Amino acid sequence: MDKKKAVDDTEPGPAPSRPVDRFGFIKPEQGTSPDGISKSKFIHERERERDGRRIKKWRKMIGVGGSDWKHYVRRNPHVVKRRIRKGIPDCLRGLVWQLISGSRDLLLMNPGVYETLVIYETSASELEIIRDISRTFPSHIFFQQRHGPGQRSLYNVLKAYSVYDRDVGYVQGMGFLAGLLLLYMSEEDAFWLLVALLKGAVHAPMEGLYQAGLPLVQQYLYQFEKLVLEQMPQLGQHFIEEMINPSMYASQWFITVFSYSFPFHLTLRVWDVFLYEGIKVVFQVGLALLRFCHDELVNILFALFLAAFVLSLIFGDVLKFVTCCQVKLPFEKLLHAFRNFPEEATDPDVLLPIAFTFKVSGRLEELEKEYQKKLEGSNASASTKRSHPLKLKTMSRIGSRALSNFTNSEK
Repeated sequence: MDKKKAVDDTEPGPAPSRPVDRFGFIKPEQGTSPDGISKSKFIHERERERDGRRIKKWRKMIGVGGSDWKHYVRRNPHVVKRRIRKGIPDCLRGLVWQLISGSRDLLLMNPGVYETLVIYETSASELEIIRDISRTFPSHIFFQQRHGPGQRSLYNVLKAYSVYDRDVGYVQGMGFLAGLLLLYMSEEDAFWLLVALLKGAVHAPMEGLYQAGLPLVQQYLYQFEKLVLEQMPQLGQHFIEEMINPSMYASQWFITVFSYSFPFHLTLRVWDVFLYEGIKVVFQVGLALLRFCHDELVNILFALFLAAFVLSLIFGDVLKFVTCCQVKLPFEKLLHAFRNFPEEATDPDVLLPIAFTFKVSGRLEELEKEYQKKLEGSNASASTKRSHPLKLKTMSRIGSRALSNFTNSEK
């Protein structure tokens, strides 16, 4: 027993010889051609030269320890927005994230609170958090070692938040938010940034993404479906005809703000904008991904429709076979497509300019009012005893499907 415990507690992280990328993720084991190596070095050198110039501008903009930040933002909001959209220098990213999210102020106003939550409080979610720890960025060296510093820090932040906000507690998708923050700041800083996001220090609160029934997820998916239909009518109509709704592919985009299953360099650029401009960028990036792959997705759906039609003629049972093809085959095909976007589609310098062409702020406000009105009408039309259990059952089923995706693949 002691021997087994010793082995478990000292489970090693990645072998030192395994190469990692510039963000700390273990590179897949595959051969690289000399041309590929040369191209990679050229790109890296070009980025380093560009970053050097940008870092000087950013240091002047934020001042020592962020002392000039608020003054600069008030004087030059358009410059700040433009520079954030181009990407925050990686060496300054943690500090800037705290400044633009409002979490630095929360930290200063609550000295000692985090330490109390971690050391002196207990959480009903502790076992659930421990179970999920190894599923968060499993290919990153910081989180690889069992009970190592990364996993301990992630546990502490999630446990502290589950105590701080017992109504929300802990939901699996929160681990990716906390894990991402821990790669750029200390435990306490990461905790208060998580609080700033979920409680709405600057932008609208996000806690509804993780509350029972995932109410904010339902609202966002409703808004996104409407936007797809308006911005890309052909694709949106195909989705409706084939009964493909956003809960099948976009739930984790909102729950983790693209920090799950997307290339990390894209995730960081999305988060730069998200922390400054709010949740609208998730809608914009989602629309941009669909726009970039529009023709491919339409072709997948049309090919499946033709296959269903031809085979239904052969097998005779039209209704049964078409139903099967409409529900199962497109979902599996599309799920594969949504998990395997072309490399160019996940290049932030290509994707984000497309995303910013979608002007969605005003329309999102209108759709939110429309959704709330529809929700109120639905509740009013049924008796309280019958409507609430049905609503919760439906939401929990959708929420369960959305969150179950986290356990099926790795970053």
